[in-house]
Amino acid sequence: MIGALALARAIKQDDCINCRIAFVGSHTSALPLEVLAHDCVDIVLLNEGVYALHNLLNGNLKRDLAHVKGIGYKQEGTSLPVINPPQSVVPQERMDEDLPGYAWDLLPYREKPLDLYRAHFWHAGFSHEKRTPFAAIYTSLGCNFGCDFCMINIVNRSDNSDGIDASHSRGMRFWSPAWVIREMEKLAKLGVRTLRISDEMFFLNRKYYEPILQNVVDQGFDFNMWTYSRVDTVRRDALDLFKRSGVNWLALGIETGNQMVRQEVSKGSFKEINIREVCNTIGEVGINIISNYIFGFPDDTLETMQQTLDLAIELNTEMANMYPCQALPGSPMYHIAKRNGWKLPETYEGFAFLSYACEPLPTRHLSSADVLRFRDRAWHTYFSNPAYLELAERRFGAQERKNIEDMASIRLKRKLLGD
Repeated sequence: MIGALALARAIKQDDCINCRIAFVGSHTSALPLEVLAHDCVDIVLLNEGVYALHNLLNGNLKRDLAHVKGIGYKQEGTSLPVINPPQSVVPQERMDEDLPGYAWDLLPYREKPLDLYRAHFWHAGFSHEKRTPFAAIYTSLGCNFGCDFCMINIVNRSDNSDGIDASHSRGMRFWSPAWVIREMEKLAKLGVRTLRISDEMFFLNRKYYEPILQNVVDQGFDFNMWTYSRVDTVRRDALDLFKRSGVNWLALGIETGNQMVRQEVSKGSFKEINIREVCNTIGEVGINIISNYIFGFPDDTLETMQQTLDLAIELNTEMANMYPCQALPGSPMYHIAKRNGWKLPETYEGFAFLSYACEPLPTRHLSSADVLRFRDRAWHTYFSNPAYLELAERRFGAQERKNIEDMASIRLKRKLLGD
């Protein structure tokens, strides 16, 4: 939203450009009226906006707006917002036809396709030289679960009622394995090796992931891939195929070291699982782990957050993401925060995890500043830990260890902490 609004305002201020500006995406689906209230936004597309945009472009952008489902707009000559009846998302049986592929050829580049796009530092083994060319694709959309802190399913929204959040639109849709392989073939021909599979739940439905990965093996693409999994959906009998296909990184949503806190924010959907055993099993086949942790859930205390940090240090995975808890618009937690009168950021920058203006949620026991201070300290504790640095050097090399040390030498400035 920060960058999109800056661009939209610049376009509106240019006297040589006269066009309508439409916003689409998860934040727009979560808060369409708030987005439409910006002077530079003329139209909003709710949910993924595929059919709404198609129908919008088939009509007259002035005369036909009232008849296009799934959009919001401002009445002609006024700033009064109108939200039309909802439009459906692309159904499973139409995925390959109505979402037929990526326009890689339309992306800008410097010397060769995709050379302006960089993999995450760790995905490239903490090597600056291996970060391009890079691409990210989806093989499925959505998630079957409804954790309080998550807003990804809000782009499936097909209900304009008040109080709708991501948990009301849970579900997954899949492209066919044949479609996925065609996209991968395009990327391989463009020289891509570092590839992110962005699905929230790639390691969930064997019917889809197994033929995709087997085809990658058969085609010999030699990708360095990253995929996601919940800790309770990792299957030992599938890990060998993951590794052979080039899945060298598996991202796990561990979230917290306290089981009671985890059960509360995941609606009890997490099974009792031995996280240590899962990580050991993944490591045994040579797959690196990105552990994801969140500090500052509503029931967190300094003690439970320390348990999360202690678990992270004990697991000592090749990468760890550490987030301060945010009530992201579209998530159930956002509506809980609104109902309870919890303070929320007043700017988009306040929701940005690494920004100067970052303002996470307070917990029932801690202030926002307490949470942010602990998160930043935890991050530096992890990435300066000798055991972690030794692991990084063993796995990636001495120069890569030095790159990590250089990264960890940077301290974020935070307004909330008085910087």
